[in-house]
Amino acid sequence: MSEKTPLVSVVMPAFNAAELIGPTLESVISQSFGDWELLVVDDCSKDSTREVVQAWADKDSRIKLITLPSNFGGPAGPRNEGVRLARGQYVAFLDSDDIWHPEKLRLQVQVLQEQGGDFACSRMRDFVKESEIEFCAVSDLRLQSVKFFQQSIRTRIPTSSVIVSRAVLLQFPFNEQREYRAVEDYHCWLRILQAGHVAIKLNIPLLHYRKVEGQISGSKVEMAKKVFMVHREYPGRSIFSALIMTVGHVVGALYVRLIKKEL
Repeated sequence: MSEKTPLVSVVMPAFNAAELIGPTLESVISQSFGDWELLVVDDCSKDSTREVVQAWADKDSRIKLITLPSNFGGPAGPRNEGVRLARGQYVAFLDSDDIWHPEKLRLQVQVLQEQGGDFACSRMRDFVKESEIEFCAVSDLRLQSVKFFQQSIRTRIPTSSVIVSRAVLLQFPFNEQREYRAVEDYHCWLRILQAGHVAIKLNIPLLHYRKVEGQISGSKVEMAKKVFMVHREYPGRSIFSALIMTVGHVVGALYVRLIKKEL
């Protein structure tokens, strides 16, 4: 008997994630929506990541471990490989140390199907220790749209909250060049939005984003340089517009990280 095709494929890139990936996997298994497969794409980890994931896969057949033959040096390649192998109509992304709200997939699939959309995301909250996580009630579901210009001047789309039509992602793969590492997701969402797709953002925190020392997105100066590179190389952008958009991005990021602590 052939295996049932899931509606959602969850793609999780992993590299040396053995210490933190367990609670992340648990947050997928704990989803109230069960029609999913989870593709953990291991980018040649040097620790016991593969053994940890395989132990979970042995207990839940929806979890599949994919081992890459060589290291990409960033999540773009593993994500693209996961999208290529995904069987679901939708692809959801989850980094190997973040945590989902138990209602995350159910609510987003419901919104996409009711709205006829192909791209959704949600708000997120930062955490350091798992004891800080509190899942909010979801009775008051408010939606907003994120369009190309809004995303250009300030990032509004947390990657681990994203669910997108697989067909769209095959048209707009993540840029795997090394210089795009840590901004390959921002660049991808820009291209999808510019093509006319609209991100439906659920205005509740369905994602808890783990703040870890040494994260590649942690250096504000380095991130500003990378964001400027994205805008400077983006077709039709002048140096002036690239500078303005980079400043907006940096100011927005500082406000979110230091004051609001929620995106």
